[in-house]
Parts: sequence; C-alpha cells; structure tokens
Amino acid sequence: MPAATLSRRALLAGSALALVPLLPAGLAIAATPGDKIRRISLLCAAQASDPQEFQAAQLIAAAWRQLGLDVDVKGLPRPQLSDVVWNNRTKWDMTMWRMIGRPERSDPDEFAYNLYNPSTIATGYNFVGYDNPEFQKLAEAQRAEPDPEKRRALMYQAQDMINRDQPYLFLVYPKNVLAYDKNVWKPESIVEQSGIGIRCFWTFLRAEPAGDKRDMICNAAESLIALNPLYISGAIDSWVTELIWDRLMRVGPDGLPQPWAAESMTQVDPVTIDVKLRAGQTWHDGKPVTVDDVVFSFEAPATTDKSPMYKPFVANIASVKATDDRTVRFVLNTPSAAFATSTLAKINLTPKHVWQPILAGLEGKPQNAETVQEERPIGSGPFKVSRFKLGEEIVLEANAAHWERPRMDRWIMRVITNTGAALGMLPRGEINFLSDYRGDPKLLADLAKANPNVEVVSTTDMGFRFAAPNIRRPPFNDIRFRQALSMAINRQLMVTAAWNGFAAPANSFVSSALPYWNKPGIDDIKPDMTAAKKLLEEAGYQLVRGKLHYPEGVKETTAEG
Repeated sequence: MPAATLSRRALLAGSALALVPLLPAGLAIAATPGDKIRRISLLCAAQASDPQEFQAAQLIAAAWRQLGLDVDVKGLPRPQLSDVVWNNRTKWDMTMWRMIGRPERSDPDEFAYNLYNPSTIATGYNFVGYDNPEFQKLAEAQRAEPDPEKRRALMYQAQDMINRDQPYLFLVYPKNVLAYDKNVWKPESIVEQSGIGIRCFWTFLRAEPAGDKRDMICNAAESLIALNPLYISGAIDSWVTELIWDRLMRVGPDGLPQPWAAESMTQVDPVTIDVKLRAGQTWHDGKPVTVDDVVFSFEAPATTDKSPMYKPFVANIASVKATDDRTVRFVLNTPSAAFATSTLAKINLTPKHVWQPILAGLEGKPQNAETVQEERPIGSGPFKVSRFKLGEEIVLEANAAHWERPRMDRWIMRVITNTGAALGMLPRGEINFLSDYRGDPKLLADLAKANPNVEVVSTTDMGFRFAAPNIRRPPFNDIRFRQALSMAINRQLMVTAAWNGFAAPANSFVSSALPYWNKPGIDDIKPDMTAAKKLLEEAGYQLVRGKLHYPEGVKETTAEG
C-alpha cells in the first residue's frame, strides 16, 4: 500500500461513526482559484523562556510553507500570549499551546468533557471554537458510564472523532525533566507522581530537609497571571494555588483520588454523594472552615457567570447542601464516574466570607472573578502567602495550623524567564529545586554529571503540547484544511530536534502516560507531505505560483470581516 494512503488512513482512522467522506461525490476540482490565503501568524512563547516550543513552531512553519502557505512565527511573553489567545478570541490565527499534567487530569474526563465543550467557547477552555454535537454526546456518555471497560470504549471513540476533526493539532507528550539538590533535600522524600513528575503537591508537602537549609527555592520560566482560587488556566499559577487552597479530595501519587479536606466520601446511590468534612480546619485568617464554605465553593461557579473556567466542572451538580455541621450532600443530574477526580479534587475550597462580597461587587460589570487579585490571598491549605509579586517572586510559608504541616519552612518560587540562567542557578545554590526547565535536557544531564549533588528525574507528562487553529476564522474552519496541516507535521522530527528525545509523538488528548485510556495506535501518525497536498487539492485549494489559494469563488475573510 502506498505510504500516502497509510498516512491518511492513520490520520482518519476511527470508529464507523467517525468516518466521513473527504469529498462529496461528483465534486470537481475548481478550475479558477479563489483568493490567495493570507499570511498566517503562528503565535508561541518567546524563545528565551520556552526554546522547545519556539523551535517546534519553526518546524511547523517550515512544513506548512511547503504547502504554499506564508507563515510567520511570533514569539510573545507568556502573559501577553495568554491575553491575546484567551481574551481576544477572534483576533488570532494559530497558536502553540499546552495542557499540563495536573493531578485531576489522571482521569481524561476533564479533557474529553471540558476542552471541547461548546459552553466554554466564549470564555472557557474551548478557546479554538470547536462545536460538534456528536462529540459532545460521546463526552457525556463516557462520564455517565460506571463500567470501566465500556467507558474506555467510549473514550476510544472520542479520540477517533477528535483525530478525524483535528480541532487541535497534537504534537508531543513532553517529558518533565526536573532536578533538585540532594544535599538540601533527602531523595527518599521527593515524590514522583504518575504522569506529572517530581514537581507535584506531594513533593512540596513532604520534601524533607537534609540539613540546615529549610526553604525550597524553585523557579518559574514565566510570570504568574493570578493567585486566585477561581482562576485555573495558567500552568505555573496552578502549582501555587493547589498549595494555598485545599480541596475535598486530592489525587494521590498513584493517580487515584483520596480524601483530603474531606474525612470521607460515601456514594449513597449513583447520583448522590455524601462528603464528611475533616474537623478543626481553619482559613489562613483564623476563621473556621465550615460546610457553608464548602457549599459556596461549589454553588458560586454554578450560579454565576463570573467563574467561567470552573463552571463546566460543577455543571452536573443538581444540588449541593449541608445535611449537618460536617456533612455536605451532592446530588448529580446524571451518574459521573469521574466526579471524585474531576470535580471534588478540582474545585478549590473558597472562603465564603471573602469571596461572596467580591462576587456581589462584580454583578453588572464586565469583569469576571478570574480577574480579581486579593491583596493577601486567603486559603486553608498547607502553605499560606507571605508575600508575592506575580512577575518576580512568590513566597509561601508553612501553615503550622494545617493537619499535615509541610516539612520545609518556606516555599519560594522565583520568576526566571531565561532558561539558561535558571540552569546556572542550581549548582550555585541560588535555587535548590529546578521546577521549570524548558531547555535542552542533555545540558541538564551534563550538569548533573559535573555536580554529583544534582539529581535529575524525567517523567512523561499526562499533558500535551499542540498547535491550536482558530476555527472561527477561515481557512481553519475547513476540516480538510486542518487535516492537511496535521499530515504535514513531522512529530518525530519535533521530538528529536525541539525536545532532544525527551518527548513522545502525540495525536490525542489522552497522553500515553495514561495507558489504560490512551487508544493503542492513535499516536502512530506519520508525516506525509504528498498526501497533505493531495487532500488540499481534492478540497479545491490550488497552488498559484507556489502560493496556496482558496477554492474557486472563496474570498479571503476572517471572523472579524
């Protein structure tokens, strides 16, 4: 069988319901080309802060130029990139993006249900504007299926459909290559969490000093956007917020949910869950954590439009109420196999006495709760805020009143946007935990060889890197155009050249780090430039003097006009 046929079959493989004809019967190739496709802007992180992503963007642009497209790569600081992509959703063509491994993502429901949910197109996770009712039915069916094997079959179908539609062009599952100073931290106390690595809640909670130094000094490659219990977008922001704000459940190092701020969880019936709150908890301002706070934490995102990121995670809750002074009952609209992981281990417990007035003050205003920054954030977690400047440094101190007090005294994160500078700070002791490294892993390995106190740990992430087309804007609203773009990408070259082998090729929203859920063979997508060009030709696109034009009669336009 010709290689082109194999490549196209790999891209379009899926369930019977996912297969659609590429070309309506009898459609002829246009004789007269439409308008030339405009110059495409590919946004990405700045080269100094994320050289891997920047180089991957360059490789993609080079491939797409072979299709006849003009492509510009534009590197931006992460806060600026997030603002453009997240808050100006009609004004960009294509962006590099990432979904990081978070504990609650060990169950793929978060991606299956929320990443593609049409309710989040305007302000939430579905920033590319993908709307497929057929896929949404699958996403809802898998979360309501209690039988693991049947649910996995539905998840396989969901991966096939996304493979067909290519709303995101998945690139790699990166390996988190991180390091720490074992003269400062006892190696046996460093926790490697499945699908996440050593930069995890359990390491930060339980890392034990090896000597007199009791402050963990970490790094971040980009500025934080907010310390806010209702803001959950930024990767680095999430590392910090999960230390400040507790959750009813936590996903353990083994990837399974376990009680945390909850003493216990009881499944009363398929749609009813009772959660008993751990006794004696207090907020960082000394006020007690109550069942009213718990009810507020889950009701506020559901009853207001001021928390669009959290709203999908509580959408299935029909009611939440306190049944006594330590018990909260959740009643769901439909059974949810992932509720403990994707909701109870996701939602930050939020103090009602702080956030009820804040939300009330936002009524009638265009701003939502995600834009709010408290002067001194108040949570109930194992660390409390000492001081912070989002673009410079976050200093947290151990919460002595917490039932599991951290073994360190302080957790300090310094914003160091230059990857090389951060690497050099580790052997000098300016940081003692390299928590964010985006450079060449070989350089880190060489550093460890020259410095025996440096311990390097590599873990395949349950998250993924991808290129995101803005489906609101032509030509990205054409499924065949997106399929062709995906066919042209050489993911194995990207693994080798951009990630220096410390990644795996990706073609799914379910990482290979989750082998139970990742469909076998879904990631075996091979580059095929010939097939990509043929698909564009079949769809009516034409090359004119080496530049790609729309099909006959199609005028160049964007979502803004």
